[in-house]
Amino acid sequence: MKKYIKSKAILSMVIILLLNILSGCGEKTETGVNEEEIVELIWYQVGDSQNDDQMVLNEVNQYIQEKIGAKLNIIKVGWGDYSQKMQVVINTDDIWDMCFTCSWTNDYLQNVQKGAFLELDYLLQNQGKQMYEEIDQRFWEAAKVGGKIYGVPSEKEIGNCPMWVFTKEYVDKYNIPYKDIHSLEDLEPWLQLIKENEPDVVPMYLTKDYTAPTYMDKIQDPVGIEYDDEELIVKNVFETEKMISVLRTMRKYYLAGYINKDAAVASDDKTIRRFVTKGDGHPYAELTWSKDLGYEVVVSQIMDIKITNASARGAMTAINKNSEHAQKAMELLNLINTDEYLRNLLNYGIEGVHWDRIDADADEIEAVAGNAYAYDFKIRLNEDSAKDYSVPYWVQGGLFHTYVLDNEPLDKWIGFKEFNDNSIAAPSLGFDFNLEPVSAQVAAFRNVLDEFGKALYTGSVDPDRYLPELNKKLEAAGMQDVIDEMQRQIDAWKTAE
Repeated sequence: MKKYIKSKAILSMVIILLLNILSGCGEKTETGVNEEEIVELIWYQVGDSQNDDQMVLNEVNQYIQEKIGAKLNIIKVGWGDYSQKMQVVINTDDIWDMCFTCSWTNDYLQNVQKGAFLELDYLLQNQGKQMYEEIDQRFWEAAKVGGKIYGVPSEKEIGNCPMWVFTKEYVDKYNIPYKDIHSLEDLEPWLQLIKENEPDVVPMYLTKDYTAPTYMDKIQDPVGIEYDDEELIVKNVFETEKMISVLRTMRKYYLAGYINKDAAVASDDKTIRRFVTKGDGHPYAELTWSKDLGYEVVVSQIMDIKITNASARGAMTAINKNSEHAQKAMELLNLINTDEYLRNLLNYGIEGVHWDRIDADADEIEAVAGNAYAYDFKIRLNEDSAKDYSVPYWVQGGLFHTYVLDNEPLDKWIGFKEFNDNSIAAPSLGFDFNLEPVSAQVAAFRNVLDEFGKALYTGSVDPDRYLPELNKKLEAAGMQDVIDEMQRQIDAWKTAE
């Protein structure tokens, strides 16, 4: 035994000498990885820069350097500028490896169709295999364009779920049965009650970003398929009976004084007291909204949850077709979506600095024991986290490996899974519109929608007067061309299905 130990010691000394000799070939990190071997990945993300971004990134890089020999350079671009900035980055052949993309900014489909993103199927079966197997397959199906995957989806809610968001103070005060309130028309008696009894409260608070309830998959705004139309008839949303009725009701509420007069131009002002507004929801969204607003809110669903390409593509990460480090980028995305420590470091920041673990209630723990989507503890964000490190959680990866906050239930992610399982596919799910044949017409729609949309949606103008004007301008811009082309494509898709 002693000879074995002595031989082992000699061998160890030889190895150390060899390492010292080789060290001149490249500086080493504390983990023993040559700096020259570490790949830097550039990742564009939507969102505002945070005071502690670099502090958190340093921790991230120390961890992933050891795990996969990579380090990150995250470039954040503000919400209003992101899409335009990314078009410049993509079109000018800037060096980058990954970017946030989705159905509503830095358009996923359009970027795929113009060849900006890398086809990922091979990488997903190799460097991304664990992540691919864990994420709900419906997200991967929605990520397909022409049968190929070009983006890694952030697994979260899969369906579109618009909600009415009520201030709990007034719900409790007047014993309002908010769970029974779904349609726009259901709101009326309660808006009137608040108007008559709470002069300092806006009954229905809206901003310029508000969109009236739309019972349609707007495949290419404002053109699409109504949710329950199994015949897949393409329509202009502003010519559907449902939307015309909704806009007339909005106008009625505006004239009655239920809606703030500046709704069409207003930005959200959290200091304004309101009874109800609208949000794009998901399970336990009211807890997040309550935290952000600083007071309790409760919610009710406006309509059944529908899965569309747009909802399932609500948050994705693509890899640059010209990236020199595509395999390493996929390794990183796989790690983020499967490694609990890294996922929460990116999500919440550093434990002990930005957040702390707290004990969960024993009864709660017992109720979720054995469920893979539940934790046995919660976390509490530290007082300065909101201003020092607060990021949109779904930008970097899926949510189901993130810890639950102290005001959330331990079974939060179980609830999300049930929500997704119960979501209903819209008849148009899976159809992608190639807008190239009518791209000029579609581009012209934007100016028309900007001119009329906000005013109509908020009830600020009379739809009976302005809808005909809007539709006349859309027609002049080529509405029928777009409807005909989309119908032709969807008929071919339906036949192929």
